Amino acid sequence: MGLNPDISISILTPCKNAGPFLRDCLSSIVAQTEPDWELIVVNDGSTDDSRAILDEFAQADSRITVVDNNGSGIIEALRLAYSLSSGQFITRMDADDIMAPNKLAVLKQNLLAKGAGNVAVGLVKYFSADGVKDGYLHYEGWLNELTSAGANYSDIYRECVIPSPCWMVYRQDLDRCGAFEPDTYPEDYDLAFRFFGAGLKVLPCSEVLHHWRDHSSRSSRTDPNYADNRFLELKLKWFLKLSHDPSRPLVLWGAASKGKLLAKGLLEAEIDFRWMCNNPNKINKQVYGKLMENVKELTPLRHPQVIVAVANKDQQAEIREQLGDDEAFFFC
Repeated sequence: MGLNPDISISILTPCKNAGPFLRDCLSSIVAQTEPDWELIVVNDGSTDDSRAILDEFAQADSRITVVDNNGSGIIEALRLAYSLSSGQFITRMDADDIMAPNKLAVLKQNLLAKGAGNVAVGLVKYFSADGVKDGYLHYEGWLNELTSAGANYSDIYRECVIPSPCWMVYRQDLDRCGAFEPDTYPEDYDLAFRFFGAGLKVLPCSEVLHHWRDHSSRSSRTDPNYADNRFLELKLKWFLKLSHDPSRPLVLWGAASKGKLLAKGLLEAEIDFRWMCNNPNKINKQVYGKLMENVKELTPLRHPQVIVAVANKDQQAEIREQLGDDEAFFFC
């Protein structure tokens, strides 16, 4: 579908069994201070009352279009929604979340101020009927700190640094990044890496623009596409593509479960690396046919690249201090 000069923003929303939360979501979109938008919702095989709620809102507001997914899953839903969109600016929304009233206006104005080649993002706030877990609160604080400074890419290998339902880009930039074509999960993290790889700059923002709902049936909790191993596989793939320098020594630091998964990936990719830890019970042992070395062996290495797969935050701080000027990539 071609650009429609009467529509500035296309909002793409996959929806599957979001009935309990859908009215709040749609009402927050209809109430936006920015009026020039279209919402394309793809019903992804819902078995609850989601389709009926969507039809109700679509009948009341001509800016809302509802279609059924011609495939299955979030990626195919996003792909279909994008193919039907016509706005100059593209953003994504989750069917169980809530927009701040000025969300679209702020993201759009930030892009207009800087032009193409940028990603507009906003601060996020988790909420839940059962209370927000500590892990989500930590992620919220970490992500918002990055977003406030526009420094999101600085820690891109740790977690997804672009909040999946709180970004906006020019259509031309999304196309340049491959839009929703790759069949790669977790799709939001993959897109963040593609933004990074294409050189799109993240525009800093100090306003909470998105209210992120946590609940037991969230895809990130229930869908195997969002399991830890899928994230690690994706991180390693993009590290090897975007950041790995074969001319420098590569060190993997960490021998717990994530370190082992990364070591397997490096071995399968036939990438030369040294594997180190500070666990005396593992040092000088063979793991997957690879010698586990003492981290003290890092000292004589010249300008190594270090993948850190140590989850303990206190140990991470010590490692960061120890590495100094060496290039470190924290994968957890």
